[in-house]
Amino acid sequence: MNIAAKYFKKQISSEEFRRSFLEEKVKLDIKYQLEELKRDIQTNKNSKALIKKVNSIEEYVMSV
Repeated sequence: MNIAAKYFKKQISSEEFRRSFLEEKVKLDIKYQLEELKRDIQTNKNSKALIKKVNSIEEYVMSV
């Protein structure tokens, strides 16, 4: 195991770090999904595909 992996393993055992890490991961996931949705809107994807992406983002947000 390399130094970074050991450090991460040690840090993730902290409740505060784990919560912060997961919160940032969720933010980045949502940001990525929204950027993808923006690209689809700009390229004039059909409304069914756009609604499907919006529903997917909504489901993700409700699950966290």
